[in-house]
Amino acid sequence: MTEFAFRPREWWQKLVAPIDPALLAMLALLIVYALLVLTSASPERLGNQAINLAAALVAMRLAAQVPPQRLMHLAVPLYVAGVLLLVAVALFGDVTKGARRWLNLGFMRAQPSELMKIAMPLMLAWYFQKHEAMLRLRDWAVAVLILLLPVALIARQPDLGTAVLVFAAGFFVIFLAGLSWKVLAAMLVAGLASLPLAWTLLHDYQRQRILTLLDPEADPLGKGFHIIQSTIAVGSGGLLGKGWGNGTQTHLEFIPERHTDFIFAVLSEEFGLLGASFLLLLYALVIGRGLMIAGNAPTLFSRLLAGSITLIFFTYAFVNMGMVSGILPVVGVPLPFVSYGGTALVTLFLGVGILMSIHRNRMLVQK
Repeated sequence: MTEFAFRPREWWQKLVAPIDPALLAMLALLIVYALLVLTSASPERLGNQAINLAAALVAMRLAAQVPPQRLMHLAVPLYVAGVLLLVAVALFGDVTKGARRWLNLGFMRAQPSELMKIAMPLMLAWYFQKHEAMLRLRDWAVAVLILLLPVALIARQPDLGTAVLVFAAGFFVIFLAGLSWKVLAAMLVAGLASLPLAWTLLHDYQRQRILTLLDPEADPLGKGFHIIQSTIAVGSGGLLGKGWGNGTQTHLEFIPERHTDFIFAVLSEEFGLLGASFLLLLYALVIGRGLMIAGNAPTLFSRLLAGSITLIFFTYAFVNMGMVSGILPVVGVPLPFVSYGGTALVTLFLGVGILMSIHRNRMLVQK
């Protein structure tokens, strides 16, 4: 009969073994800052966000334990499952506010498009690893098809914000795999040339968002209200801000969705340019650490996956800050690690966990 002995030090070492201390410390600062802003923006949601954060940290810890070679084995099943679930949403999904994004599983409602934020870079990184020896034009074409299929299904729901993020996740993998600048330039020209056609394919509300971005004053009390109020909040913060809990646009409820998509307006109003700059510094540290992990990864699969996940953090932040500041259309992208919500937070921390797994296994020879 084996003797059981509780050794706290050994248990603690096993618990933190997969964790990258540098990345975790940067994220800890970011989360503390986020909770401070959320406490001002919507204090009644602080308890729920703590639960969301706990779930996200568990997801990160579990992902950090999965070695990259096992992630490779999961890439194809996750991608196929994600595409099938998106097709199921198109056929049987629940319609909410004119959008068919959710799938009722009986015991819960799921949003399969969130799965593709992780499944897409996994699938493409696996594909390029498989064809690493010789990449031909046909291989690039197949990669583009792998990317566009789920993006088209998500955009059809319609969910432009998630479609943009999934597209970005896949595009970063393709770009990092060695996409020629000439091909990239040709794609850019083709994209610009197709804008008139793309305009006709947009829904009415999506076209209205772009027109509102160009001239929010055309309907200041209607379609342009959100952008006008958020830009007022960002600008009125000045250099030092109005102080924590003293944001007038925030607490007089002029800022829409101030705890989710527009929380950056709350931060800018109350903490000013210095507070916004501190947030940018934290993002830069997280992204820099992620790129270091990608650069030190031992295989093409790990490098592409780590690089894509890291650049997705940048895309989240850029798109959210851009729409809040009035330089991009409103597409419903949360501010990473800051906005209130569970699904996006868990997805982001899953990405962090994968980065930690890649860092932990950087010295191993993987097959």
